[in-house]
Formats: sequence, C-alpha cells, structure tokens
Amino acid sequence: MSSIAVALGFAQPADAAPQPPKRLAKGKATAAGTAGARAVAGAVPAEVTVADGDTVSGIAERYGLSTAELLAANGLGWSSLIFPGQRLVLPGGTPRASEPAPEIARHTVVAGDTMGGIAERYGVDLAQLLSANGLGRESLIFPGQQVVLPLAGAASAPSAPAEQSPPATAEPPAQVTVAEGDTAWDLAERLDVDLDAFLAANRLSADPVLQPGQVLTVPRPAAVALVASVSTVLTDEMRQNAQLVVDIGRALGVPDRGIVIALAAAAQESGLRNVRHGDRDSLGLFQQRPSQGWGTPEQVLDPVRATTAFYGGAANPNPGVTRGLLDIPGWESMSVTDAAQAVQLSAYPSYYAKWEAQATAWLSELG
Repeated sequence: MSSIAVALGFAQPADAAPQPPKRLAKGKATAAGTAGARAVAGAVPAEVTVADGDTVSGIAERYGLSTAELLAANGLGWSSLIFPGQRLVLPGGTPRASEPAPEIARHTVVAGDTMGGIAERYGVDLAQLLSANGLGRESLIFPGQQVVLPLAGAASAPSAPAEQSPPATAEPPAQVTVAEGDTAWDLAERLDVDLDAFLAANRLSADPVLQPGQVLTVPRPAAVALVASVSTVLTDEMRQNAQLVVDIGRALGVPDRGIVIALAAAAQESGLRNVRHGDRDSLGLFQQRPSQGWGTPEQVLDPVRATTAFYGGAANPNPGVTRGLLDIPGWESMSVTDAAQAVQLSAYPSYYAKWEAQATAWLSELG
C-alpha cells in the first residue's frame, strides 16, 4: 500500500486495523446453459420483439441460442418476466438495414433532480423508472447522468401523464401475506419474482425467518427491457476518481478487464464520488462497510485504500478479512456483473452490467 501511494503521489492511507472475519451473504447458484446450434448465417436478426405467448426459452430455441446466453445478453434472470412488445437482443445477430435502431427516450439529470421528481414529470411509474435504469430507491443520481424513460414517446410530453397498457402476462400482487411454513424462497418462486429483488424490497437478510401474518412487498417487473447502457459525462470529481481507479489498477498490474470492472462497480455504488453516506454503514467510492471488515470509517473514505481493497490480491489491506477482485478465483472469465458482485455482495447484482460500455470508454480515454 505504501509503495502504491508513493508511486501515484497520493497520501499514504492509515494501516488497516484488525477486523473480525467477514461473513459472506449466502448466494443462489446460477443456472448455466449450453449453446445450441446457431441458425443459418444471416438469418438471426439483432433483436426480436416479444409476441403474445413468447417465452425466453422458446425465443432462444427459435434462433438456435441457449436460454442462458439470451438471458445474459438482456440482463435478465431465470425468473424474469417478458411482455408482448418488449425488445430482446439476440447474441450474434446482425441488424436489418431496413430497421434502424429505435430511439430511446432519456432524461439528462440536472442539479436538484430526484428519481421521484423525474417519474412525476414524465408521468411514469417510479418503480418502472428505477428498474429500467438498474436503480434502487436508495441509489444516487448526479448531474449529467442520462435516465432511460420506460415509455416510448414520454420525452415529447413531460407534463402529461403517459398511459400504459397492462402487459398480457399476469403481474404478481403488490403484497403477499406470509402463511404458516412459507419461506422467502417459496414465495419468490410462487410469485415468479427474483429472490434477491424480493429480499431487497423487504430489507430481509439472505436467510430470513418469516412470521405468519407478516405482509411483504412484491417487487413488480418493469414492462421494458432491463438493460440500459449508461452514458454519463464525467464531472471533475468523477474524472479524478476514475483516473485514480485506473492508475492504481495499472500500478498493481491489473488487466484492462479488471479495471473496467472496478470502474463499473464504483460508478454503480457511488457515481464515482467519495460519498460520506450510503445504505446502512456503507461509505466512500465503493460503498464499503466498516462493519463487514473493510476498515474504519476513515479508512474506507480514503479513495486510494478503498480502491486497493477492491482490487485486493497481494496489496489487499484487509488480508484474510475481505476479498478483492484479484482474490476471486476465475474472475477473468466472469461477466462484469458476476465479478463485481463477487466483491461487493450487492442487493442489486444485475445493475453493474449497464456500466460496462461506459467504463470501457472511460478506460480508453484515461489510459
């Protein structure tokens, strides 16, 4: 840590205080599919519009794809719902010359904006707006960020509430009452909602004990594709922190892929700002938690130390307590989402993917 800080010209962070062993949250096993035979070259379009009765597995079979890769390409989970009119990206497809890519309605965040205010301005449902942008109710937004509007054409009439047609697929109820013997896993499967989203919506632990009569919120899926690539203009503060993430990665010998993962994680967690607040005791650039062994509040607010802790490896300031990216076996072959989640243990693990393209562009710009 000392040599890294000196080499980069940053102040040397304080030595890490011994921390109690970190208890990792329980995770769900992820399903993996094998790729099916590809359709005849040129026969697979770049995207497909979901029709009434379509399923992800049915679409995958139709175009010679595996269900797993179709889900991954669209940022969907195995329990995600799809709706008529929704557009899905087909991996390996080629765009049709006669069908230009549709415009995506966006709002550029200005100082003072909130997601609730944006939703009200454009007449869209707040939950759908959050979901379409991979955000939670406690997520941060910042000036210059572009927010995807979940309804086509909403940007042309921000003052009038936009009408929505209910999806053909039945939506889960807004709430569910726990019955004797119910578990969170049973309820999520019964309601066909993502378990992580169900736990997060009710602020439940990874293995909660439910009480009969307890009323729980059921997260509703948005009637739009959940993958929205983020395009953000770097402020001076954001640029300084992004450059720090790149420089420390270079000093540690981290490959470009690892630096992109670190940039995407920091962008999702803090908007590339060294914030002094967050969910529970989360703080700093990567929203690291002192209670989980990442260091003292002062240490996790040191961006050099926080970034080095995210990368981990031989320079990990919390050896044996927290795992950085370089401590994750096989991280090089993981998706951005899976690699970042292995370090961060976020309640919203699918949200890192939307930053991949932007993080790659930042790395190209910053070196």
